[in-house]
Amino acid sequence: MSEEKENIQFQLTDELIENVEQLIAVNNDKELQLFLSEYHHADIAEILDELDLEGATYVIKLLDSETTSDILMELDEDIREKVLENLSAKEIAEEIEELDTDDAADMISELPEERQEEVISNIEDEEHKAEIEELLAYDEDTAGGLMAKELVKVYETWTVAGCMRRIRGQAKDVTRVHSIYVVDKQEKLIGRLSLKDLIVAKSDTKIADIAKDNVDFVNVHDDAEEVAKIMSKYDLEAIPVVDDNLALVGRITIDDIVDVMKEEADKDYQLAAGITQDVEADDSIFELTKARLPWLFLGLIGGIGAFLIMEGFQESFKQYAVLFFFTPLIAAMAGNVGVQSSAIIVQGLANDDVKGSVNSRLIKEMLLAALNGVILALFLFLFVWLTKDQTTAFAISVSLVVVIIVAGLIGTFVPLFLNKRGIDPAIATGPFITTSNDIFGILIYFWIAKLILNI
Repeated sequence: MSEEKENIQFQLTDELIENVEQLIAVNNDKELQLFLSEYHHADIAEILDELDLEGATYVIKLLDSETTSDILMELDEDIREKVLENLSAKEIAEEIEELDTDDAADMISELPEERQEEVISNIEDEEHKAEIEELLAYDEDTAGGLMAKELVKVYETWTVAGCMRRIRGQAKDVTRVHSIYVVDKQEKLIGRLSLKDLIVAKSDTKIADIAKDNVDFVNVHDDAEEVAKIMSKYDLEAIPVVDDNLALVGRITIDDIVDVMKEEADKDYQLAAGITQDVEADDSIFELTKARLPWLFLGLIGGIGAFLIMEGFQESFKQYAVLFFFTPLIAAMAGNVGVQSSAIIVQGLANDDVKGSVNSRLIKEMLLAALNGVILALFLFLFVWLTKDQTTAFAISVSLVVVIIVAGLIGTFVPLFLNKRGIDPAIATGPFITTSNDIFGILIYFWIAKLILNI
């Protein structure tokens, strides 16, 4: 029966929320516990996200810490912060004791500094407390900030029989055993074991004789994005973490890396949309304005720049007013081509697929832009020729080809340049590249048109 329930897709409905709210309103704790016991902790977190703060806190205090600790980690960050404000330091510590060290450190790091010390002092398990404090010392965007201390570790000098006995003791604290890591007497990582090799080996076999020495690992100070790239490249479900002395200090699992990749994707998406900081739809108007205004201001400056350029070509407009009507088309094509080029480069940089020299990349993009520009210009030439005259058609079409080539080069060069300078290249896929290409596009358009039309 339980297997059938696990296969049923959870659906958050108004009826379900109303049911929970009614049980809370009448303080029917027994029925509420029974009702929520049917759901996975991630589903309960979705339910609590829809309740008011008082209701969500009520449920957290009602259920046992083993369940609510997982629920808290699944809650929306803002809601979790508010719920934790309504819990005592002792209550939070009880939740922390049920979590793996990496999740525990993440939760504590979200608290105000004074509250952190108070919560940590209420953790009764001294070993758990020490491990959490160790993780809190690392930068959150490094391997040390991502890793968990829970792992299965064996020494090279042990026998298989002795190893099996000790593994049983270690494994109870590890949610999922991905690998068994082998260390020497100095705790240095020297290899790994597969469960299959361990099971089929004779009981008196030394671990050193069956351990594999080709183990991938990362340093505690490695950047989180680099860790993600390594795990993605080698299809790893977990990777060990070592310190500067190559001593094994923890492991990172794939669920942590998925969170890193999601956060990076969200950040890049917002940068591409012209939002300068991490914000959500529920944030205050002030926070949203602060995040959006800088790029909107850049767009305003770009518009003023375009106006000044067009003002400088007033005489050209008087003789060939048709040029004015094609200005939006030229600006749009420049912006679109620039965004396309930069998006491909940014994606390649994120996936570590951009190889070779900058010059070769620019030449390739120039040829691609030239091909696209010529094809589009041919259609534009025919249209203008049929509606206006051949010379004007030629001037506008040539301008379009040059504008597309320049936009492609800018869209390629800018993210590569930013990446070399340690700046997130995703910034180049948004208003920055669009605005700059609009200005360059209009300037090139009028300059070439003036040259060809001799005005």
